[in-house]
Amino acid sequence: MATMKIKTGDTVKVIAGKDNGKEGKVMSVDPKNHRVLVEGVNMITKHTKPSAANQNGGIVHKEAPIDISNVMYVHKGKPTRVGFTFEKDKKVRFAKSTGDIIG
Repeated sequence: MATMKIKTGDTVKVIAGKDNGKEGKVMSVDPKNHRVLVEGVNMITKHTKPSAANQNGGIVHKEAPIDISNVMYVHKGKPTRVGFTFEKDKKVRFAKSTGDIIG
């Protein structure tokens, strides 16, 4: 399986779907299903029963995962593709638009 180019904590921009154009921070990555959870993007309403954690239950608004192909890494305020290169025998990510190493 290929290495994931988007990691937790990255800022990404949605490039397809109902939330096209929105930016947010990646909260989690699911490499098995090629999906990411982005803060404030793809919001859903979930009806929950009362439980020990949530005494009242009710309607909860939360993020749902979106496909990783629908997001693009944001570098210096602009979306860019991500590539891999070797620097001192270590594999690192770099922004293809500028060639800068991504930390």
